[in-house]
Amino acid sequence: MILNRQRAVRVARRPLELFLARVKQALGLEKADVSICFVSDTEIARMNEAFRKKKGPTDVLSFPAINRRAPVPLPQGQKSGRARKAMDGIFLGDIAISPAAARRNAKELGRTLGSELQILILHGVLHLLGYDHETDRGQMNRVEMRLRQRLGLT
Repeated sequence: MILNRQRAVRVARRPLELFLARVKQALGLEKADVSICFVSDTEIARMNEAFRKKKGPTDVLSFPAINRRAPVPLPQGQKSGRARKAMDGIFLGDIAISPAAARRNAKELGRTLGSELQILILHGVLHLLGYDHETDRGQMNRVEMRLRQRLGLT
């Protein structure tokens, strides 16, 4: 589910909902649930300070429903039916995204806003699965780059 709770940046939700479905399919999580909420810079800055003790807005924050000791193993090639069944009906968590921050990132990196929002959705979902680029010695980055390529993101 994707909600838009900000007005600063026009966001086309339907293409992003379709992209989220593609991400879930690529990860073998078709029956798992995720909520994404687009929020203002002010709101994401408030959340960033409250939950991460960091001042100012950020582009994406993830709030996993389950604290994991290790990241969820992702399917390689052919999906494991057993691994997929274990995630059926699971609520993975919430993702907050600031479209204003995404627009700034997109401009700086030479991307479209839509592409940047897709990248942030993928990044947020990986965090919900237990990946943490701040502590994992590049594991999340490698997984994310492989998935970006598979999903046609640059």
